[in-house]
Amino acid sequence: MTNPPPEKRAPQRALPNINERIRFPKVRLIDEDGSQLGILSSREALALAQERELDLVLLSDKADPPVCRIMDYGKFKFLQEKKAREARKKQQVIEVKEVKMRYKIDEHDYQVRVSQAKRFIKEGDKVKATITFRGREIQHSELARTLLDRLAQDMQEVAEIQQYPKAEGRSLIMILAPKK
Repeated sequence: MTNPPPEKRAPQRALPNINERIRFPKVRLIDEDGSQLGILSSREALALAQERELDLVLLSDKADPPVCRIMDYGKFKFLQEKKAREARKKQQVIEVKEVKMRYKIDEHDYQVRVSQAKRFIKEGDKVKATITFRGREIQHSELARTLLDRLAQDMQEVAEIQQYPKAEGRSLIMILAPKK
């Protein structure tokens, strides 16, 4: 039977270098408590690990000679996965919420946008304040800038400006972030 072409073969997983997969003539061996046992042949190191009913795990193949450790590989792998899960739990995702308005906004509507932005900031999210222009309104971009400056002034106690007002196409954008 011939081997199937490379694209048809099942993908091989990168298996960890443990026990019989370690194929170096000499290895530096570390005990399960962290003490060095010296430089041994890989067969002797494997025999020592099997005698203690543990695994021989390759830590560094770049060293000369390669470094191996005697440990319970299943427990080691479980603890690594547990640490990764804990790190993901503690990770905080910061979203960017958007507050859209026009430069001719009414006072009450403006106050609603300010309260929305303050709520977003208190929840720990960033706020992207956008003023859009239609048609010839873009000629009044200085009025939009003063409106964004007023927004920044009103948000001063809870937020700081991360990106100053900047024109992007037919809109003016400013980003506010929660104060540290």
